[in-house]
Amino acid sequence: MNDTSSESAFPNAQRLLWAGFTAILAAGVGFALRGGILGLWAEEFGFTMTELGTITGGGLTGFGIVIILSSLIADKVGYGRLMMLAFVLHVVSAVVTLAAPAAFESGGKEAAYNCLFWGMFLFAVANGLAETVVNPLTATLFPKAKTHYLNILHAGWPAGLVLGGLASAFMGAQAIDWKIQMSLFLIPVIIYGILLFGQKFPQSEAASAGTTIGEMVGTVFAPLMLFLLLLHAMVGYVELGTDSWIANITGSIMASGAKGMALFVYTSTLMFALRFVAGPIVHRISPLGLLCLSSVLGFLGLTLLSNASSVAFCVIAATVYACGKTFLWPTMLAVASERFPKGGAVAIGMMGGVGMLSAGLLGGPAIGFKQDYFASQQLETDAPETFERYKADEPGKFMGYETAGLNGAKVSILADDGKELARVDALLEESGKMDENQEELSKWWDDASKSAETDKALVSSAGLFGGRMALKLTSYVPLIMAVCYLILIVGFKISGGYKPVHLDEQPDLPDEPEALGTGES
Repeated sequence: MNDTSSESAFPNAQRLLWAGFTAILAAGVGFALRGGILGLWAEEFGFTMTELGTITGGGLTGFGIVIILSSLIADKVGYGRLMMLAFVLHVVSAVVTLAAPAAFESGGKEAAYNCLFWGMFLFAVANGLAETVVNPLTATLFPKAKTHYLNILHAGWPAGLVLGGLASAFMGAQAIDWKIQMSLFLIPVIIYGILLFGQKFPQSEAASAGTTIGEMVGTVFAPLMLFLLLLHAMVGYVELGTDSWIANITGSIMASGAKGMALFVYTSTLMFALRFVAGPIVHRISPLGLLCLSSVLGFLGLTLLSNASSVAFCVIAATVYACGKTFLWPTMLAVASERFPKGGAVAIGMMGGVGMLSAGLLGGPAIGFKQDYFASQQLETDAPETFERYKADEPGKFMGYETAGLNGAKVSILADDGKELARVDALLEESGKMDENQEELSKWWDDASKSAETDKALVSSAGLFGGRMALKLTSYVPLIMAVCYLILIVGFKISGGYKPVHLDEQPDLPDEPEALGTGES
């Protein structure tokens, strides 16, 4: 099952598979590094949880839009050209993101926010272009083992989370500048560029069979495909939306940000290993059976996490959750490709795009909003004066709803008793520079520090409550998914059982294969 050469008609199948794996790994590294430095952004620029959620969500939104649009032209433009563009945009995204401190110094919080948002957006565009290519490419290379090889391809995601998480934990402990940390994702970017340069790319199954773009788009409006798209929107919400926050929330539960990141690395390692065994599992319970079981485990895992009260409890709950979310994304892509091979890059692209849009527009921002809502609600009820000291200047907003939220910079100052604030004050005084934001925070802390001992426990408790409630409410999404998958299983059982649809027994090699970097098409 693991011998790619015996399952593909393409001689460079292994190299293309691992190049795609590394491209997805680059996205995972960047995502993990960003998750590890969210707290630093809140501290340095004064963002609320809702604002941080919008920054992370903006990246996922861009990812989704690009996958959908580029999938419509992927076969026409050529996989090689799209991958080259992805490489360039990965580099540009790093430049924009790293400009945030300079923007903050000259234009304040809003300027820094714009740099981080658009930097993440460009990073996501690059990721979207890459994913537009590697998903249909893998399905074409291995048409009779799509679930197995798409899971292997997407093992690059948790691998990137592990590498990025470990790097973030180590460098964070050493207080290494977040800009250096964020730059590390460029290493796998360079590697996938080297692996892909000069390689010949096949067309998708559908394009090789002569399917028109109109026919590919038509598959998207089939009732079953529309139902799968709805389900994948829920997958994006519960997996990627939760991943944006899980390390921060579990870190609060265990009273240690380092432990939260360590737990994230552990669950990602587990996902990486499990995705290599998807093939044997689906031989026993079918792709839909795997998806149903995964959703049930996802519900149980998030429910347990929302009630966890110790490190051991967190580890057990996170293990259940990781086993649940592992197979959802790649197996959904495989099901869409197996049932709608005429959809080609368009069908898989729509699936990935809808999942990312859901995570970006709903998952990340909604989970951040829920934390702000429940944290500020508890703090305002239990300690109104403390709430007034730490509430955000502007309310957090999500889909027409508003909540006060807590100021990330002020909460960070409280957490370390103003040590970092004093350090920066000393540096500014030594250099003779002026910073209005810093002066405002210092003046605020002069007064707030008088009640810090009492405030710290109250603010920490409110933040923990907000995180728990966010996880609890999110757990209902995979529960709904499990019911939907069960409906599909029963429906297919009635009609004769789930079976993949094949356009051809063996894919045809293109007469004029495209080579990355040569301009051939």
